[in-house]
Amino acid sequence: MTPRERFIAALERRPLSGRVPHFELVFFLTMEAFGKVHPSHRDYEQWLQMEERERQLHREDMANLFIATAERYEHSAIFIHPNPERPEETRRIIDLIREKTGDRYFLMLHGDATFSIPPGNEMTEFCYRLVDEPEKLKAEAATRVHKALERAAFYQRAGGLDGFALCSDYCFNTGPFLRPSQFAEFIAPYLAQLIQAYRDMGFYTIKHTDGNIMPIIDQLVQANPHALHSLDPQAGVDIAEVKRRYGDRVCLIGNVNCGLLDTGTPEEIVASANYALEHGLPGGGYIFSTSNCIYTGMPLASYELMLKVWRESEEKVL
Repeated sequence: MTPRERFIAALERRPLSGRVPHFELVFFLTMEAFGKVHPSHRDYEQWLQMEERERQLHREDMANLFIATAERYEHSAIFIHPNPERPEETRRIIDLIREKTGDRYFLMLHGDATFSIPPGNEMTEFCYRLVDEPEKLKAEAATRVHKALERAAFYQRAGGLDGFALCSDYCFNTGPFLRPSQFAEFIAPYLAQLIQAYRDMGFYTIKHTDGNIMPIIDQLVQANPHALHSLDPQAGVDIAEVKRRYGDRVCLIGNVNCGLLDTGTPEEIVASANYALEHGLPGGGYIFSTSNCIYTGMPLASYELMLKVWRESEEKVL
């Protein structure tokens, strides 16, 4: 099976032999690993001034960096950062990766349209709107979903894309920004609508949110994504408990503690990776990953140690 096929099998909770698939939502340490700035950090304000030949060189460089990351670290999936963020340009990057690798990797984009935790300077206004103009807020939520689905239809016609990572964050370490009853009113219906429409288009969906999701996890699972990411242990989310309660309904991704990869000891990193594997593996439907991403400032050696645990994990039928 190709990495893409194994990734899809895990999303569909089908049995797999050997190591579970691995990917990271983002690998930002490309300068340390490859001597190149990550595509999302590049500034393309002068894109339209470039000659087409120069634009194509940038596209090739971005595609090659996504592929090099997947190859070196054995990622089964590539999360593409559109840059510059124009659908036609993103389609060209998708096409380039497919031309260079065929169907080897699962390709995804960010595709969430639901409300996330507002930025600090917008938080108060958003809270007022929940009370003062709930119907306008719901209309805005519906419009956001509609626009996301128009964008998805473009990628469906273009081909090459496998799915979407829905990256709106809902929770702090202490719990959701909205209480569960508000989440049920302003987010859950639109999340379910978005996911069902993506499924109808043939796309897979991975719902990402950091923080303590446990007060709203029933609603997240009921929205019917193929997978939940990132199962944040820094917020007290225990993969063993989530697997016990929902492992027969949704694929689980993550739970290796990012905080420990940043500041923990090697022994703590190994223990966290082993815990995620021990409790994620049984019954299939698990993809090995950190509880967020490989972010700027994290020691690369810590990530490589985590991968060593995964690479040395016993082969077994899941």
